[in-house]
Amino acid sequence: MSLRPMGLPPVPEQTVRVARAAFPQGSLAIRVRDRLGEVFTDEPFAEAFGVRGAPGLSPGMLSLVTVLQFAENLTDRQAAAMAIRAIDWKYALGLELTDTGFDHSVLPRFRARLVGNGMERVVFDRLLEYCVDAGLVAAGGKQRTDSTHVVSAVRDLNRLELAGESVRAALEALSVAAPDWLARAVDVPEFAHRYGPRVDSWKLPGSKVKRDQLSQVYGQDALRLCRAVWSPDAPAWLREIGAVDIMRQVLVQTYTVRTSSRGKEVVSKREADEDGVPPGHLRLASPYDTDARWSAKGDDLFWLGYKVHLTESCDNTPPEAEAEAEAEAEAEVRGRPNLITDVTTTLSTVPDVKATAPIQQQLADRGLPPAEHYLDSGYPSAELIETARSRGTVMVTPVLLDRSAQAKSHARYDKSAFRIDWKARRVRCPQGNTSTGWHPVRQRERDAIVVEFAKTDCQACPVRPECTSARRGNRMLTLYPEHLHTVLAAARAEQKTKTWKDKYALRAGVEGTINRATRGRTIRVNTPSGGSMLKV
Repeated sequence: MSLRPMGLPPVPEQTVRVARAAFPQGSLAIRVRDRLGEVFTDEPFAEAFGVRGAPGLSPGMLSLVTVLQFAENLTDRQAAAMAIRAIDWKYALGLELTDTGFDHSVLPRFRARLVGNGMERVVFDRLLEYCVDAGLVAAGGKQRTDSTHVVSAVRDLNRLELAGESVRAALEALSVAAPDWLARAVDVPEFAHRYGPRVDSWKLPGSKVKRDQLSQVYGQDALRLCRAVWSPDAPAWLREIGAVDIMRQVLVQTYTVRTSSRGKEVVSKREADEDGVPPGHLRLASPYDTDARWSAKGDDLFWLGYKVHLTESCDNTPPEAEAEAEAEAEAEVRGRPNLITDVTTTLSTVPDVKATAPIQQQLADRGLPPAEHYLDSGYPSAELIETARSRGTVMVTPVLLDRSAQAKSHARYDKSAFRIDWKARRVRCPQGNTSTGWHPVRQRERDAIVVEFAKTDCQACPVRPECTSARRGNRMLTLYPEHLHTVLAAARAEQKTKTWKDKYALRAGVEGTINRATRGRTIRVNTPSGGSMLKV
C-alpha cells in the first residue's frame, strides 16, 4: 500500500448545497471541516506508508473519521456507515453524495499502523499547533494535571485461567506459523480437546482439589511446549513468536519446577508466601495485552489496564484572589477555552510522581511550558519542585507532610522541632543535645543524610518516650540534602496559608474535564493492539 499525499479533497458543490440545506445551523462534522480542515493532512503520515503499490485511503481523511468516531462514541462499523449515509460526514470528508465509503475493517488497521510507527499523537500535536497559532493557548500560562484509570479491553483472568489461556494462545500461533512441526511436537488431538475453546468460556471446577489438578495440567503442558520449542532440533525462529514468549513468562511467574525425593519432576503453582511471585509492575495479566497491569486505588477501585494523565490550560479561570493590577491581562485570556495540552498514558502501577517530569518535558518540547502547574499531592517531590522552578515553572501542589511516627501523633518532637546547622553538620534537639553522627547515604536511589544522637543523651532524656520508640534507644533523623530540605520546608509552610489554599482551588477544575472525558466516551477502555494507545 502506498501514499499519494493529498489531504482532504475539496467539498463537491452538490455536497455543499445539500449539507447547508440539511444543516442550516451547521453540525459538529461541518464545523470541524470548516475550521480545522487543514489539521487533517497526509504529509505527517508519509513515513508509515510506502511509495510503491496500490494507493491507500487518505490517512488525513481516516484520522478525521477517527476523531468524529470518538466524538460521537461510535463503533468502527457505525463510523463506516456514517461516511456512507450521513450528509454532514460526507461534507467533512469531501465526498460525493454517491460515494460508497469504505469498509469498517480499514479503521482498526489504520490505528494499528499508526501505533506500529509511533504516530498515535500526530493529529493531537497538529491540532495543538493550530491552537497555538490561533492564540488559544500559549507558553507561560496556567495548566493543571490529573490522572484517571484506563481499563484494558481484555477479559479479566485469574491465575488459573491465565495459565491455560497463555498455552492456548501459543498453540494457536504455532498452528499457523509451523503446523507440521507442531503436529510432531505434541499430541494434537489431546491438546485440541483441552485448548479448543477459550479457557474462560467454560466453568472452572468448583472443588479446590480439581482446580489444583487442572492448574498442574496447564503447567505441565506449558513446560512440555516450551521444551519442545527450545529443543536443539526446533527452528530457532519459533522462539521469537510473541505468544510463545508470553507463555514462557506466564509459566515462570505462575509455577515452580522441582524434583521430588523419588526423582520425579513436579510442576506446582507458586505460593506467594513460600515461593514468591513477581511484583505487580512486572506480572503479566493477559496473553493478549502484555502491558496491562492490575492496580488498585484506595479501597474501592481495582482495575486491569493503565493510567491516563490529562493536562489542560486553565488561564480563563483566574482565582478571585488575584491582584487587581492583573485584571487587564487576565481579561485578554479569559476568552480562551480550556484546552488539553498533553495526554500521557502509563502502566497502571506507575505512581503519579513518575509521570510529572515526562509531562513537563513534553509540554516544553511543544513550546508550552506553564508558568504555574497545578497538581495533586501524588505528583510532586522535592527534586521535581526544584527542577521545575529552575526551568521557570512553579508547581502549585501540596507536598506530602512529614509521615514519621512523631508527626502522625502530633508530638512536639517531629523533624521541625530540631535545629539543623548545615555548615557544622550538626543537629540540636529541643532538649539541647547535639547530634553525634552525620552520615550521607543513598536511600531508594536518592541522596539522604542520616543524623544520629548519642545513646547516653537519649537514654537519660526525660522526654525520650515522646521523642523515639527505637529499640536502640536513641533518636535518628533522615534528612534531604540542604537545598532539597529547604525547598520541602518552604512548600510545607506555604501550603498552610489561606492565600495558597485559595490559589490551589483552581486545580479542582481538571476533575470536571476528566469526568467529561470519561462520561459516555471510550477513554477508559484500552485496545490491546498497540499497548498504551488510547482507543479514540
